[in-house]
Amino acid sequence: MKIRIAFALLLFFLSFTATSQDEVYELRTYELEFFKPANVLHDYLSKALIPALSRQGITNVGAFEESDDRLPKTIYLLISYENIQAFQSSKDLLVQDQEYLRDADTYLNAPESSIPFSGISSELIRSSSGFPELVKPMGDADLFELRIYESHNEDALRRKVKMFNDSEFKIFEEVGLPMVFFGYNLAGSRMPCLTYLLAFKDKAAHEAAWSKFGPHPEWQRIIKLDEYANSMNEIIRVFLKPLPYSQL
Repeated sequence: MKIRIAFALLLFFLSFTATSQDEVYELRTYELEFFKPANVLHDYLSKALIPALSRQGITNVGAFEESDDRLPKTIYLLISYENIQAFQSSKDLLVQDQEYLRDADTYLNAPESSIPFSGISSELIRSSSGFPELVKPMGDADLFELRIYESHNEDALRRKVKMFNDSEFKIFEEVGLPMVFFGYNLAGSRMPCLTYLLAFKDKAAHEAAWSKFGPHPEWQRIIKLDEYANSMNEIIRVFLKPLPYSQL
């Protein structure tokens, strides 16, 4: 049993090493609290952090909130890095950036009572060979769908990523499901899993595109393949709308 598990893990890492690209995404979430104005956070993101990331050459930073009316809101920040080293270096560059430190002063030195969120969490995601780079959506995109696919173990995730790389990306393109980014999670609260983001003009465009996916002949073919059986056990969907300062 231990040998089989070790072999499956080896296949998992070898497969991703051989086929994956270097782009890395940080998906950060801020869980807002009731009755606390969020201006200090929005000002920090829009006037300090995102401009500082731009000075590092990091562009297309996405900033979103959930599109429904539930309160309190969760703020989502999507940062794309060229590779894992750029992710690590970015943190060091921020504390060396005097303009950032000045612009972020109100936030960094805010009393605990003024911080509007209960916590920050981050997912670290690596792109795959089938969709190696983030793609900025068309200018009229006003609805984003974040999808997280959980698998029961690493080999199941490997097979689901292969399913996307070999077939699903092409299906998405043909039926009008515009991908922003795609990758498998390196670290985070849900492991093992993959995460991707879609962009739409509105809810009608979203429904029209997904209605074409299920009946697509290639989808009907691949879901019957033993190779991909039981490769995913849960789908989490979150609908998002861009904040005014989002670059996506």
